[in-house]
Amino acid sequence: MSETITIKQGLDINLMGEAEKVTRQVDTGLYAIKPTDFTGVFPKVLVQEGDRVKAGTPLFYDKYRETIKLCAPVSGTIKELRRGAKRVLHEIIIEPDTQQVFEDFGKADPNNLTREQITEKMLTSGVWPVIRQRPYNVIANAADHPKSIFISCFDTSPLAPDYNYIINGQGVTFQSGLDALKKLTNGKIHLNLKSGVAASEVFTKAKNVQINYFNGPHPAGNVGVQINKIDPINKGDIVWHLRPQEVLTIGRLFTEGRFNSERIIAITGSEVLKPLYIKTNIGATIREILKDNLNEGKLRFISGNPLTGKKIDKNGFIGFYDSQVTILPEGDYYEMFGWVLPGFGKFSYSRTFFTWLQSKNKKYRLDTNFHGGRRALVMTGEMEKVFPFDIYPMQLIKAIMIEDIEAMENLGIYEVDEEDFALVEYIDTSKTEIQELVRKGLDLMRKEMS
Repeated sequence: MSETITIKQGLDINLMGEAEKVTRQVDTGLYAIKPTDFTGVFPKVLVQEGDRVKAGTPLFYDKYRETIKLCAPVSGTIKELRRGAKRVLHEIIIEPDTQQVFEDFGKADPNNLTREQITEKMLTSGVWPVIRQRPYNVIANAADHPKSIFISCFDTSPLAPDYNYIINGQGVTFQSGLDALKKLTNGKIHLNLKSGVAASEVFTKAKNVQINYFNGPHPAGNVGVQINKIDPINKGDIVWHLRPQEVLTIGRLFTEGRFNSERIIAITGSEVLKPLYIKTNIGATIREILKDNLNEGKLRFISGNPLTGKKIDKNGFIGFYDSQVTILPEGDYYEMFGWVLPGFGKFSYSRTFFTWLQSKNKKYRLDTNFHGGRRALVMTGEMEKVFPFDIYPMQLIKAIMIEDIEAMENLGIYEVDEEDFALVEYIDTSKTEIQELVRKGLDLMRKEMS
């Protein structure tokens, strides 16, 4: 039965640079799969520099789960295996062919296949990693039977892409993906929409799903919040989740018989001259995408949104799970007596500056400056105002700091991920790297419980 959930805790951050609903095809020149995008995966590389690959050819598999394969998003030549300190593999870079060639995995109707056949097809083709699980937010284990699957069809992060626009006109492919997912769980598939917004018919007419509506500020679009409100995770529970474009990737595997890694990416941020959507493939470099479309000055390039995205180089590659690229002014400067200035151009959650007197719809050009140094973690009571879980965030953070496993369990660490603490980190007066702390806590729990 459909549910409507209203969330009161949270915060919308209005930034300049929302993508105009125009899509442009871009030949990006290079693509890369980054093993660091996959938490808990230890890559065993299957290719060498100079090898030829098709779209769907395995590049590496997980050393501890050999069925988990990551495949080439495009056909071409392996240009470089880029490594970092201690020879950790950072990127497998592919120079694409002019005419794309695909591995053939065979078309099929998911309704006529068994769970085992669907799972095997997704694992072999490299499509399986689009499905992630809670707890721990890692690639799902194909042998597990999740109690439910969640698909968040809206994103409330700053400058987030509009999935109603991205998904429009792809109903057949989307439904094919849903049909495959339905065979993977005995529970429900929850399709979650934003209340009060006209949703695409691709979502509203989807079959074999329960449609839920959410109302409220960010992080209402986070799948962790949605799971917490509809089907909370207790110790031993497993819930899978994915995003609309990832459902399309599964759908194309069955309707086209190949790993079609097409993605529509929102190019956003105050430093983009013409923010818009571009059509490309998983792992595209941003070099050609942003060519002649940026302001001058020191810039921060982010794969993802400003709260949870990863900093990349100006020639870097878009992350496997990202549908957004954001460019902001770099904040590497010192502001003398900044705290005594009126700060009319600064966004302030705590009303430190007088911008709270201005319109709530005002959009800001914010940089990445900390505006203050790190200090002791202090109890302010502010975290709970933007954290809509039935969890005490400060107590959980402290339990993680001292690695108290029993306390972490009791305080609900199985339900959260880094992104759920992004707002908490943003408003934190102590400037603590809270998302990084949460990831360390999750990694510790996974190690102890496995």
